[in-house]
Amino acid sequence: MMLQSWIRWFTALVCISSFFMAQQGHFVKAEYQQQAPHECLRTCEWPPKPKICRYDFTIEWFHTMSTDCMDCPYNQTHCYRPQCIPADGVPRAIIVINKLLPGPSIQVCEHDIIEVKVQNNLINGESVAIHWHGIHQRGTPHMDGVPLITQCPIPYRSSFTYKFKAETVGTHFWHVHGAQLSDGAFGSLVVRQAAPDDVHSSLYDHDLGEHVIFVHDWIHQVFIERYSSVVFYDINVTPDTLMINGEGRHAKFAHEASNDTIYTPRHNVKVERNQRYRIRVIANAGMDCMFEVSVDEHNLTVIASDGAPFQPIEVGTLGLSSGERFDFVLDARADVGKYWMRIKGQDSCEDMQGLALLIYEGAEDLPEPSEESPSQMGVLLNPFNMKSSPGVVNTNELIAIGDDTWTGDETTDEVYYIGSQFEFINNPTYNHPVYNPAFGVPGDLSTYHGIPTPQVNHVTYRHSTKPLLTQSREISEFEICSYESTQAVQEHCEVEYCECTHVLEIKLGKVVELVLIDKGLVFDGAHPMHLHGYRFQVLAMDNLGDATSVEEVKRLDEAGNITRRYLNAPLKDTIPVPDGGYVVVRFKADNPGWWFFHCHLGFHFLAGMSLVIHVGSDDDLPPIPQDLPRCGGDWYPKEDPMTGGPTPTETPNSAAIAQGGTGTLALVCVLGVMLPLFSKSC
Repeated sequence: MMLQSWIRWFTALVCISSFFMAQQGHFVKAEYQQQAPHECLRTCEWPPKPKICRYDFTIEWFHTMSTDCMDCPYNQTHCYRPQCIPADGVPRAIIVINKLLPGPSIQVCEHDIIEVKVQNNLINGESVAIHWHGIHQRGTPHMDGVPLITQCPIPYRSSFTYKFKAETVGTHFWHVHGAQLSDGAFGSLVVRQAAPDDVHSSLYDHDLGEHVIFVHDWIHQVFIERYSSVVFYDINVTPDTLMINGEGRHAKFAHEASNDTIYTPRHNVKVERNQRYRIRVIANAGMDCMFEVSVDEHNLTVIASDGAPFQPIEVGTLGLSSGERFDFVLDARADVGKYWMRIKGQDSCEDMQGLALLIYEGAEDLPEPSEESPSQMGVLLNPFNMKSSPGVVNTNELIAIGDDTWTGDETTDEVYYIGSQFEFINNPTYNHPVYNPAFGVPGDLSTYHGIPTPQVNHVTYRHSTKPLLTQSREISEFEICSYESTQAVQEHCEVEYCECTHVLEIKLGKVVELVLIDKGLVFDGAHPMHLHGYRFQVLAMDNLGDATSVEEVKRLDEAGNITRRYLNAPLKDTIPVPDGGYVVVRFKADNPGWWFFHCHLGFHFLAGMSLVIHVGSDDDLPPIPQDLPRCGGDWYPKEDPMTGGPTPTETPNSAAIAQGGTGTLALVCVLGVMLPLFSKSC
């Protein structure tokens, strides 16, 4: 009997222990939603007292309006339950980190060390990598988080720990570098300074963690499904909703008792009257979407972009393209009440609007104001495809301040002209040249039925089979093509599809200008070009009309008709290139590594509007850990499993070549006879 009694007590203890362990795990998950302040979110001290800031990220499939939401939106408090992601009220599968949308916010002080363990639990076996957008990774290029450029992607059920110094001050963000970006895998990353180092600290009273604002587009299907529909079925790239910090309204819910229409919650921004707040805005878009931000009855004093400060400018409306960040000061001097923060769409989402509520303390019980848009008042900064004019200020007109500004005396060593465009070219990935050619009659646009191909200098970027940073010597020379080699065969690539791992080689220490051109032949869009590893000066910008060409911009430049402003030019890492226009940027190539340069619209960079800027040589690189994961390459059995003897001498790659494969620029655009023109590959 005593033995039976002991067994019963032991079983009970095990069950109770298991229950509390399960509950402990549940409470950890609950903290994801509530996001208890991390110890590194603090007032930054002088002299600095750096911390090691550790975070655990779990990336996984999840769902909006899941059963965790219970009676949301009929019971609005249920919309804020742990693990409930209402989004815009439309159920869809999502990819998120720690079951949050946006994901966990990393907010640290300058000189802290950030350590993030990323666990990949994507049950369909997808691999993943996380990019720290805006962080220059000086000394740690292997932490930049670009699959097959700086690292092997993280396999399913595996983890990778990113560790780097928070030396790039400002408003940044992290995101998955791939299709999952538009499915919800993104979050903010803010590096603050001590007040004595912040040139704008006297302009505001509060810089709160909750005043980081994500503006982003949203679709009601998994991004890769929409992408496939666009390239194979010719569906448009217009999003379904514009959201603010993962909250918006689209689905309508009918209340049976009152017959009222109910929606999911909007985001609220809370302020106290007569206080000044630093608001940090981050833009992210997967579709062809730009944004304009305004706050009813308030002006915005804009003070920084992409982490770099400039002379304050008071505006009524602020434009942002995907990848850009702007900081502004909101002076809460209006009457106590509720005011709309408006996100107005541009480009393919020009008829769309997202709303958040600015709520003054004491106005919580007041009704919402009318959603009718007031007439635009005040200056427009960073417009979409507009020339500068009274009341319209383009980014190149801003005046940089702070320690990172250039004197203007530096001599430019090299100039490169880089044209981005959707080309009318038959992409065999989507339009088989025999079974489904994009052109019924080659070269006749009237017979074109395919999707224009996004390219840089007539080349579609294709990732190498192994990471460029860590395994470049193992990559076939036929995979990589240089900027110079593509120039040599550009005439051919204007009529034939060309793809490769497109690399621009730059020697360490050179001062480089990039003349970025959006030819504007297909869509009235602007490509927001983002450079990893650097900020650049924005020296010049103009919109030449509906369309232009690289040759026309070169002629303008050679004739002295592009005026550059070197002194105190604004610093950026992401810049929208106006449709049918150009932007001239400059940077000193003093950060060795392989740095991705791409359009930050998710559809565009996924389809190949990218290249890699390789600064320096392997000898110039900082130490790279020798135990980083390795990946890539083709495997073929050395023995025939049927006979036990050696396999035939023909490999899969040679078979593809024999069949006229189109895997590399060498095979597609030069057809073997032009190989001597190439300096390294193609």
